[in-house]
Amino acid sequence: MLVFLGADYATMGLSPDEMQQRMGKWFAWNQKMQDAGQVETGHALDSTKVRQVSGPARTVTDRAGSEVKELIGGYYVVKAADFDAAEVIAADFPDYDLGGTVEIREVMVFN
Repeated sequence: MLVFLGADYATMGLSPDEMQQRMGKWFAWNQKMQDAGQVETGHALDSTKVRQVSGPARTVTDRAGSEVKELIGGYYVVKAADFDAAEVIAADFPDYDLGGTVEIREVMVFN
């Protein structure tokens, strides 16, 4: 699984042209992975509001996405032989230039 961490585009002050270019990079990367048969699923996550439930008392905290330290913007579940292969797929992540991060995690399968 590739998990995308970084800033929320809405808070970056991108112009409409910059936003269009940025999304074009995402669509191109997605198409490249689709053509290679690497993507199982993936979604962008709405980052305008985050609700956290924590602790034994189930404390509920609503926060604006801009308040969250490491915003998870989305994810892809990809087909990769190992972490090295997943890292190669992650090489084209469009937001490295914005300080974005890809966290590579293995999905555990229980029988």
